[in-house]
Amino acid sequence: MQLTTIRQRLRALGALPLHEQRVLRDWVQGRPYDQGRRRPNDFLPLGVRTALPALDAELQGMARLISSHPGQDGSARLLVGLADGQAVESVLLPRDGLCVSSQVGCAVGCQFCMTGREGLIRQVSSGEIIAQVVLARTQRVVKKVVFMGMGEPAHNLDNVLEAIDLLGTEGNIGHKNLVFSTVGDARVFERLAQGVVKPALALSLHTTKPALREQLLPRAPRITPEQLVEAGETYARLTGYPVQYQWTLLEGVNDGDDEIDGIVRLLKGKYAVLNMIPYNTIPDLAFKRPSWESARAIAASLHRRGVLTKLRDSAGQDVDGGCGQLRARAAAPAHRTIALKRAGPA
Repeated sequence: MQLTTIRQRLRALGALPLHEQRVLRDWVQGRPYDQGRRRPNDFLPLGVRTALPALDAELQGMARLISSHPGQDGSARLLVGLADGQAVESVLLPRDGLCVSSQVGCAVGCQFCMTGREGLIRQVSSGEIIAQVVLARTQRVVKKVVFMGMGEPAHNLDNVLEAIDLLGTEGNIGHKNLVFSTVGDARVFERLAQGVVKPALALSLHTTKPALREQLLPRAPRITPEQLVEAGETYARLTGYPVQYQWTLLEGVNDGDDEIDGIVRLLKGKYAVLNMIPYNTIPDLAFKRPSWESARAIAASLHRRGVLTKLRDSAGQDVDGGCGQLRARAAAPAHRTIALKRAGPA
């Protein structure tokens, strides 16, 4: 369900813009309708009041908790079921953050990502994105939402921006606490700058070498690391928020001295922070996670050379819950059943 569809239904029931605002605000903030100065019976049109129970049931049915996997770091990976039987992942992060998914699967095909292995299955609607936030708020407080879960937000731009607009206007979330993460797409830099709600930006860099980036992100737009940083810097200066550059640290791939020199060349003096995340190991993939000591040494070297670097661990390391892994494990029994049936007698 799209947010525009919800608005249209409310208008057909006699709602004015302020009534739409009230219903959507109560939903995204997880508040009962009878809170606040204006009680529903005195404020909402009769048609809206009559339809609210059925509408609420639909809204609640867009996202349900299949399973929760708490981590020792205070995070919790959530496997979220959608109304059509598909599933996505959300992550409750320490310090009141939430990571949401914008697609079921992903078309970019990052070589080190489990989600990228299955390709794109479908887009997640703006309503389903908000539903992930609403579901998470039944578990704990959410004051920050990052679009870094399953999917490439740039490939689902209309739905993501519609959700960001509601979160930033009615969701009680500061604009800088809405983080749009992308591999880089010209449409992103144009559209984000035009919005009333301008989120912070996170750009997947991963390497300073154009050829290696094409190998690691085979279906990402052909934009060089230099072009990516240039576009990011323009947006950072426009919004006043530093760009977060994401770097998945892969042992023997992008952890050499040449890459460190390249990072300094690209990011020193920029309004930016580098988030360096040691690879979250995925079975059957050749990439390896470097030691924490090695990762710490790289981050310290970059600090000394003038690049603000934050060494982070991927939430869910201790529950084998890297992006896409929960969904893949949940789907595995069904895949095995299909395989067994095919192996049976003809």
